[in-house]
Order: sequence, then C-alpha cells, then structure tokens
Amino acid sequence: MRTSDENSPLIGSFPSRRSVVAGTGAMVATSQPLAAQAGLDIMARGGNAVDAAVAVAAALAVVEPTGTGIGGDCFALLHRPNSRDVIALDGSGRSPRAFDPDRLRAAGHTTMPRRGSLTVTTPGAIDAWSMLLDEHGSMPFVDVLAPAIRMAEDGYPVSELIAGAWLASESLLAAHPAAALHFLPNGRAPRAGQIVRIPSIANALRAIAEHGRDAFYSGPIADDIIRTVQAAGGVLDLDDLAAHRSRWVTPISTHFRGARIWECPPPGQGLSALLAIGIARGFEPGSQPWNSAERLHPLIEAMRLGFADAAAHVADPDHAPAPLEELLSDEYADRRRALIGSERALQTPAAGIPPVGGTVYLAVVDDHGAGCSLINSNYMGFGSGIVSDRFGIPLQNRGAGFTLKKGHPNEAAPGKRPFHTIIPGLATREADGSLLAVFGVMGGHMQSQGHLQLLDNLLTHRMDPQRALDAPRFQILPDGRVALEAWFDDHIRRTLSGLGHVVLSKEEAPPAGSFGGGQIIVLNEDGVRSGGSDPRKDGHAVAR
Repeated sequence: MRTSDENSPLIGSFPSRRSVVAGTGAMVATSQPLAAQAGLDIMARGGNAVDAAVAVAAALAVVEPTGTGIGGDCFALLHRPNSRDVIALDGSGRSPRAFDPDRLRAAGHTTMPRRGSLTVTTPGAIDAWSMLLDEHGSMPFVDVLAPAIRMAEDGYPVSELIAGAWLASESLLAAHPAAALHFLPNGRAPRAGQIVRIPSIANALRAIAEHGRDAFYSGPIADDIIRTVQAAGGVLDLDDLAAHRSRWVTPISTHFRGARIWECPPPGQGLSALLAIGIARGFEPGSQPWNSAERLHPLIEAMRLGFADAAAHVADPDHAPAPLEELLSDEYADRRRALIGSERALQTPAAGIPPVGGTVYLAVVDDHGAGCSLINSNYMGFGSGIVSDRFGIPLQNRGAGFTLKKGHPNEAAPGKRPFHTIIPGLATREADGSLLAVFGVMGGHMQSQGHLQLLDNLLTHRMDPQRALDAPRFQILPDGRVALEAWFDDHIRRTLSGLGHVVLSKEEAPPAGSFGGGQIIVLNEDGVRSGGSDPRKDGHAVAR
C-alpha cells in the first residue's frame, strides 16, 4: 500500500488531520479512544484479536451508548492467518413470536414505526460475543469484560462527538423514565468532558462476566428487559430470549483490484456494497481523478443499482433466500454496468435505503496477524428509546428495518430477522488469501456507500488508509437525492446536476457526521500494520 509523502499530489488536496498509525504488532481502530485502548490492553495480556474485539465492543457499550449496547445486535468477520479462511457470524435477533404486523396496519401504519416497544427485537450481541469467545477466543468473559466494567463503575469523560449525539437524543431519553434515570445525569445529556458513571450497566456486565451469556437471556436481566418492554406495550417475552442463538454463516464476496472483498450475507446489507463494487471494478482504474464528477458519477450509479437490488432481495434468508450466486457473478455485474451511461444519470429509484442509524465499528489485528472486523449496534441513537428499568439496558429498534408491504421478502412477521444495516468488512489478497484489511463504515445507509468509496480510495487511487477515510464522500439519500460533503466544489455539483443527478447545495447538505464514520487496519506485505480512524468520529487507531 502506498504511503503519501511530501511529493505526493495527495498532500494538501483535502483536509486530513491525522497521520497513519503504523506498527508491527497488535492494532485496534475504533470510534472512541478509551475503548481502543481497552482492546490493546487485552492483547498486551496475551489475548487474541477476538478477545480484544469483544473487550472493545463491551467498552463501547459504556463509553458510546448513543450507538451501541448489550441490548443490540452484532455481526463479525474473522480471518485466521494459518488457514487463511474467512468466517462470518450473524448475531442478529428475531422479532417476537407474538408480533402481529396486522395490529400495526389496523392502527393506520403503512410503514414500521421508527421507535417504541413494537420495534424491539431480541438482542443478539451478548450471545454473539459468547460464541466468538467460546470458539475463537483465548480468554473468558470475566477477563474480557473487566475494562468495560471498570469504566462503567469508576466513570469516564464523555468524548466530544459522542456528547453531541447524546444531546441529540435528550428529548427521546427524557420521554421514558428509566432512560432518563440511567442516561440523563442531573436531568440532561452529559457534556463533552463530563465524567459519567453507569453502575447499572456495570452490574449487568458483571453478571455476564461471572455467569456467561445465560445471565442475559434468563434470570434477573431477562426479567427486567421483558417487564420493561411489555409495560410499554411490546410483546417480546422470556421465550423469545431463551430461544435466541447466533449462527455461523457463509460470508459472501466479490473481487476488486487484486483483492477479494468479504461481507456478511443477508439479512445484512453487505450485498448492496458487493454489488456496487462489482459494477465499479469494470471502470478503468485511475482513468479519472478521484476528485472529479467523472469519477463520482459512475460510483453513484453503481451504488444506486446496488441499493435497488438489495431492496428487492435482502431479508431473513430463512424466509426469503436471495439468489446470491447469480447476483454476485461477473456476468450479472457486467449486465448491470452496461446500464450506466456517461452522459445521463439513471432514473433508478433509491427504494429500500434505510435511515441513518447509531452504530459502532471496530477493527482488530493481533500479534499473529489474525483479524476481526466487528460491528455492534442499537440501530438509531439509543435504539427504541426504551431502557430497562433495573439494569439500564437500551433496547434496539431493529424491527424498524421491516417493511409492512405485503408479499415483500422483508415483510414484518413473527420470529423473523429484519433487514440489517450493520456490515463489517474484510479484504484478502486475491493471489494468496492473506489478510489485506479489516474495515467498516458506520451510519445506516452510508455503510454500503462508505465501503465502496473507502475501497475505491484505497485500491484504485492508492491512498494510504488514513487518507482513504479522510477523503470527502458522496451520499445517496433515502429520497434519491445526492449530497456531497462541503469540501467538493460547486463545479462538481453543477456537473453532476447536468447529468441528471438531483444534487443538494452546500447549504442543504446534511452534517459531516451523517457521511459515516469508518475504521481500517491494512496489513502490508512487509508485516507492517497501517491503521486509520475516521475524523468524523472521536476515535483513533492504536498500535502496540
């Protein structure tokens, strides 16, 4: 991977406030510095990439509760250097078995509600962490969860951008007594730098550390979750929690610029990223400058086509399996690419693009070169807005990912996994299967778009990992309009508009945080690890 130097044309071409973090041993990149350090500390004590990933995920549940928690879901990709195989874990939960979508239709809903008790699906994260540790970790829960418990009990200073996200959820939290009690100290969202303690989460994590995943899915924690949800009008019950199990699944992939790009299969939206990447690989590498409308136009079109196919096919594979082999074939990519013209934008509807969500992503590589790409999420900020009374667990609103359209593969139904936005990414070298990168980009519908643009920066335009994250992005909004980050000049906006894209002005564009927040670790062939962390988040990459 090329590293920018003082003679590189990339220097000064766009603002970049960080240098690449380089090392030869263990490395962690995530969205909050204290959580990144927790993972590095675990590996310093002899833990591997999986141990560190679970430690970081648990720490983020404490220091970044705006986007994640033990009441959410989890997906992971693992690469083992000895066998050079890629393993995928689906840690998503199902809708309650008593869930009745007709109840919503009868109440006048034409789409799923965004928040509330009927959007709460079975939390899958704790079971996913347990499976990861049991089968690929080297440390028990009691050791791995210790950093998170310590931070929850002793307190930590709230990071700057997380404080902003907390403030944005203040009214949501204030509307629910338990949410206000546990997450609005002194009746308001904590400010940046304020010390926050969450003893209720410490108590829940300690029970899990001592008694394993069953402490979450039965007993006092489970009782607390169910009482809270049902008091709010939901139908999740103890049997739903007791029946939950994560599952190892076969990852899906495509090839791009000498690399193989891996994603988790449906119900995650990783398929849309791979479809767009497959289309994009047919455009001549480097034929257009990275900061030109001529380069952005085909990427936007490729992403539109990826979203359109994903909207039609991404759903719980137990209910509606997608024709993955056909969709990911070179022939299908060629047919879809042929639809893209250089003179006029497609009028492809942007149906099915999910709203922006609250999510955390982490990348870990250990001393031995094993990689873990993990993403954990409550979906939108603080999930459903419902927080369990005793243990203060924010519960996810993944049920909002369903559609109420009858006959659709992702139609809401009891005992079903919804469309998921969260997607960890991983890349291997096509030539030998060695690990090239672990990466991810958070943020609802930006995740697939972020994967496409990050990989194009990295593999087509040969940016170093940090600059590949720093580079300005486009964003296709749920209504089909296109937003560009403020760095892009008006000439690019005018050119794209002339092609038929509906492009927002700088003044109309959403804030920088909505363009996703990514992390990446690249393993160079000489053994050096190069890490990057998105300046749109609070975190950083750390090396040992």
